[in-house]
Amino acid sequence: MSAAFDYLTLTLGRGRAAWQTFADQVAGPAAADIRRQGGELTGLFAPQLGFGSNEAAVLVRWPGGAPGSTGSITGAAPVTAWSLDRLSPTARPRDDQALREGGVYVHRWFVVDAGREAEFVDLSTRAWIGFEGAYETEIFGLFTAAATEVDLAAGQGRLLLLTWYASHGVWEASREQTVDPEGLFVRRHELTRSTIGRSSLRVATPT
Repeated sequence: MSAAFDYLTLTLGRGRAAWQTFADQVAGPAAADIRRQGGELTGLFAPQLGFGSNEAAVLVRWPGGAPGSTGSITGAAPVTAWSLDRLSPTARPRDDQALREGGVYVHRWFVVDAGREAEFVDLSTRAWIGFEGAYETEIFGLFTAAATEVDLAAGQGRLLLLTWYASHGVWEASREQTVDPEGLFVRRHELTRSTIGRSSLRVATPT
C-alpha cells in the first residue's frame, strides 16, 4: 500500500519566539505523537521567499496509507490558523528517499484541469532526467492533492512539487529551462491553469 502524506500550512503568533516555540513543539511532543500513530514527521519548513514570516509548513508521512491525527501539530500553542491537504505520492518520493540538509526547498503548487494529472506527472518525470543532471537540485516529491469542494466545483486538480535546490541562485538559474530540448516543461506549462512557488529552509527534527 502506498504511503499517504499530510501537508500542513500553519499561521503562528507574531515574533521569533512564537516560531521557536512551535518548532520545539513539533520536534518534541508532536513528532513523538506522530510516531506513536505509526507516522513519520518528514519535514518542518521555515519561511523564505513567498511565505509569511509567521508561517510554517509541515509534511507528515503515513507509511501504512491511512492518515492519523495531526492534532498535536495544529493544536500547538502558537498556531492561530492552519490548513491541511491530503496528498498521494506519484513518481516521487521513492520509498527510501529522505529530505536533504542545507540548501532550500521550493514548494510549488500547480492547478490543472481535472483528469490531466497523470499527463502532468508523465511530462514531469521525463523532464527531470535532464533537469537534475544540469542543476544542483533534486526532486523530493510530486504529489496529487485530494480534491476539495472548491476543486470539484472548478473542475480542477492540484499537485504539489517539493524540490531541493543548493541555493536560491540555483533555483533562479533553473527557471530558464535551457535543458528542455523536447519542450517537456513547455508542454507541462500548457496543462497548467496556474502555479505558485514558495521557498523554505528545512528545520532539523528527530527521525
